[in-house]
Amino acid sequence: MQELKLSDWLPTTNKEVKIRGWDALDVILFSGDAYVDHPSFGHAVIGRILESYGLRVAIVPQPNVNDNLQDFVKLGAPKLFFGVTGGCMDPMISNYTASKKKRDKDAYTPNGDIGFRPDYATTVYCNILKEKWPDVPILIGGIEASLRRVTHYDYWSDKLMPSILESSKADMLVYGMGEQPLREVVRLLQKGVPFKNINTVLQTALLIDSEEDIPKNSNWEDVEIVSHETCLKDKKAYASNFKIIEQESNKLAARRIFQKVGKKTLMINPPYPTMTEDEIDASFDLPYTRLPHPKYNKRGAIPAFEMIKFSINIHRGCFGGCSFCTISAHQGKFIASRSQESVMREVDIVANMPDFKGYLSDIGGPSANMYKMKGKIQSICDKCVAPSCISPVICSNLDTSHKPLTKLYQAVDSHPKIKKSFIGSGIRHDMLVPEFNKNADPKELDDYTEELMTKHVSGRLKVAPEHTSDPVLKLMRKPSFKYFHKFKERFDKINIKKGLNLQLIPYFISNHPACEVEDMANLAAETKDMGFQLEQVQGFTPTPMTVATVIYYSGYHPYTLTKVNTPKTRKEKDDQHRFFFWYKNENKDWIKNTLNKLGRQDLLKVLLPDNDKWRKNKPSGEAKHTFDDAIPFNQRKNKVKYSGKNKKRR
Repeated sequence: MQELKLSDWLPTTNKEVKIRGWDALDVILFSGDAYVDHPSFGHAVIGRILESYGLRVAIVPQPNVNDNLQDFVKLGAPKLFFGVTGGCMDPMISNYTASKKKRDKDAYTPNGDIGFRPDYATTVYCNILKEKWPDVPILIGGIEASLRRVTHYDYWSDKLMPSILESSKADMLVYGMGEQPLREVVRLLQKGVPFKNINTVLQTALLIDSEEDIPKNSNWEDVEIVSHETCLKDKKAYASNFKIIEQESNKLAARRIFQKVGKKTLMINPPYPTMTEDEIDASFDLPYTRLPHPKYNKRGAIPAFEMIKFSINIHRGCFGGCSFCTISAHQGKFIASRSQESVMREVDIVANMPDFKGYLSDIGGPSANMYKMKGKIQSICDKCVAPSCISPVICSNLDTSHKPLTKLYQAVDSHPKIKKSFIGSGIRHDMLVPEFNKNADPKELDDYTEELMTKHVSGRLKVAPEHTSDPVLKLMRKPSFKYFHKFKERFDKINIKKGLNLQLIPYFISNHPACEVEDMANLAAETKDMGFQLEQVQGFTPTPMTVATVIYYSGYHPYTLTKVNTPKTRKEKDDQHRFFFWYKNENKDWIKNTLNKLGRQDLLKVLLPDNDKWRKNKPSGEAKHTFDDAIPFNQRKNKVKYSGKNKKRR
C-alpha cells in the first residue's frame, strides 16, 4: 500500500489547509465523531463527495464547546455553507444508556473517551455557528437530524420537541442517506443559485416563515400533518402523524409534508428514489484513506473504526420495518446494493492494507442477507405503502433469492489474500425458513444457510428473534417465534452434519410496548427449554422516528389509534429485564415470589426446579447453548404448551 501523506486526508486545521495551497474554504463540516476517512463514517462520505465536485472542504471533528469556542472560528467562514452532523449515532444514544445513565465509553472517540460530544450535538454546534457567523447558511444531516425532522418524542428529556430545524436554527436539513440531495444542492450552488433560494430539492426539509410563499412544484402532491402545538396538547393527534410520516418516507412517489410549528411552516420534500447501483458504487469508490486522521495517532484507537476496519458494507436499507428500529426510517426500506465489482475493489484495498492478516470481519449491511433483494414487478412496489415487506408475511412480489449473495461470498473467498470472510452482521433468520419464506426455493435457502455456517461464521451466528410472545412480535413487525424454532432445527442439523460446534446467538428485547411481565417469564422459560442462557439482551430504548417510540410516549398505536400498554416506570422495566437472568442467584427469590403472585407455578417449575440439572452444568459465555446441557423442548416428558395472549402454559 502506498505510504500516505497528511494531505491525503481532508484538512482539519489551518496548517493542513495551507499544505493544500488553499487560501479559503468552500464548505466546512462539523461532526460529533472523530474524523475517520472511511465510507462507514458519514462526514467522510459527505466530505469526499464535496471534494469530487472540486470544492475545497475541511472537517472540524468533535469541536470543543467548553472553551473559548476557538474550533468554530479557526478556519474562518466558508464561501458556500457549514455542514453539521451529530455523528453516526444520535448523540443521546452515544452519551446515555437505556436507563439514562452516562456511558463510560464513546465508540466514536479515540480511546473510547467520553466528554468530546455534547448532548444534542447538532443543535449545540449550529447555535454556536449562528452566533459566530450569522450570515453563513447551515445545512444539517446525519441520523440525529434525519430522525428529528418533525415533532418527535425525546426520551432523555421526556418531552415532545419540535423539528430540529427550529431548535438548531439551521437553514436546511437533509434526511436519510445524504448523497443524492447533497449533489443537487452543490449543482445548484455552482450554477449560481443563492442558498436561500434552494427549496425544492428532494429529501430536504426547511422551515418557512409566515410571510414567505410556499414553493410551488406541480409534480408533487401535498399533505399536512397535525401542528406541533396540537401535538403538545393531544397525544392521540401526535400519534396519528406517524402513519403519514412513515408511509411517505417509504413511498417511491411520496407527497410533500407540511407541519405548522408556531408561526412557521415545516416543509419536508419527498425522498429521492432508491440509489441505483452506479450511484451507490460512486459513494464507496471515492478516494478514502480508510483510516483515522493522523492527529489521533497518540490518543488511542477509535473503537468504532476498529470494529469495521476489515469489514465491507455491501448494501443499504432494510425492508424489515421493525417497530423499534430506525434503519428503514433513515436508510429506506428499499435495498440499494453495490455491484460485485465495487465490492471486490474494496476487498482488494483492504487485503493490501499493511496490517491485514487475511480475515474479513464482515461482509454485510443493516441485515446481512438482503443483498440484491427487490420487487419482482417494480410497478407493484411503486404503489406500495406497507412499512415492511416481510411482516406480517413475506410479500409475494419480493425476490428473496440468496444466489447473488452466495455468488458474492464465493468471489470474495477466491481473492488470493483472503483466508476467511466472516458475516459479522446479524442475518434475517426468518427468511431462511421455508415455512415462513414460502415463495423461495427450500434447497436454495438450505444451500445459503450451509454456505454461511460452514465458511462464514466465526464460532457464533447472530440472529434477532427479539421476543417469544406472538402479540409482542406482531407489534414489533417480527414473525412468530415458532419460525425461530424452525431455524434452530435447521441450524442444529447442519451443525451436527458438518461437525461444526457453532453457537446460535439470539438477541432479545425487554419492556417493549405491549410486553407484560408474564411475557418475559414465558420468554425466559421457553428460551431455557431451548438450551439458551441469555446475555445478548437489551431494554427497549425509545428513539425518534419509530412506531414503538410513538406508542411509548402517546399510549396509542399510530396505525390503529388503539391504546397499547407500555412499561414506563423504572420498576416495571427492571422487573421485566430481570427475567433474562433467571439463572443468577440474586434474582431467584424475586422470580419465585413474582411467579407465585401471578399464579404461574408452571413457569416456576421450569425456571427454578428443585433438582435443576442446568444449574450444575449451565453453559458459560454469551447466549450460549449446547446439545447436552438441556433437555430439548420437544422431548420433555411433561411437555408444556403455549396459547393465548401471554402464551400461558397449561
